[in-house]
Amino acid sequence: MRTVTPSASTDAAESAQPTGTIAAFFDLDKTIIAKSSTLAFSKPFFDQGLINRRAVLKSSYAQFLFLLSGADHDQMERMRAHIASMCAGWDVEQVRSIVAETLHDIVDPLVFAEAADLIADHKLRGHDIVVVSASGEEIVGPIAEALGADISTATRMEVENGRYNGTVEFYCYGEGKVEAMNTLATSRNYDLSQSFAYSDSMTDLPMLHAVGHPTAVNPDRALRKEAASLGWPILTFSNPVSLRSRLQKPSGTAVAASAAVGLSALAAGAITYGLLRGKR
Repeated sequence: MRTVTPSASTDAAESAQPTGTIAAFFDLDKTIIAKSSTLAFSKPFFDQGLINRRAVLKSSYAQFLFLLSGADHDQMERMRAHIASMCAGWDVEQVRSIVAETLHDIVDPLVFAEAADLIADHKLRGHDIVVVSASGEEIVGPIAEALGADISTATRMEVENGRYNGTVEFYCYGEGKVEAMNTLATSRNYDLSQSFAYSDSMTDLPMLHAVGHPTAVNPDRALRKEAASLGWPILTFSNPVSLRSRLQKPSGTAVAASAAVGLSALAAGAITYGLLRGKR
């Protein structure tokens, strides 16, 4: 395992006396994992009849756009509406079953080795690990568990009679992430002024401002500019590794944060149309 060198902000955090537990909040896509998992989950969702072939093709193109330039606020709002509409009527237990069955087999590359090492470093320092994602909780929860995270917070869909009814109950995006972080800070006694946050996207600026020690990871152009102007650390993660290699060759402290599977969409494949339209 590569050694994660603590940043100046890490040292500063430990020199102060926190009034509660220190947490490290991690965004998911392009921060922990190397790409959107939309394409990876298109096949199992297609095989189970949740999406059609047209959605699979849109998924492939949308992932390309996402990796090329990320998603801005308007695109994220379109994706929220599209996800809610497409997922309406899906059986929640079927979604969970598909995720469980394909968690360790479908997605490769999986997690940035640098992210895994950073998570392990935070755990060694006694910090709670929190995954904060705009993706659906049925998908984010298993990822967070695979990572060895202490807790996760994600988008919630309303459910009636075991099926999604097409309404987003809580959208864990933008200021919604801050709301979720504040709720966790209250319930778990987190000292946000001494805590850390990591993200790649300008849309997560509220999340980064919510903590005392924000860091931009593989930032988009807007976030890179903002981070540079504020003097925030900027990290580049570029070495995705497979989950199997992590499990077969565990390395000391990395065991606690073994790996995460690259799953990031509430309905992998459903997220795509908003991005496709946003680039027209």
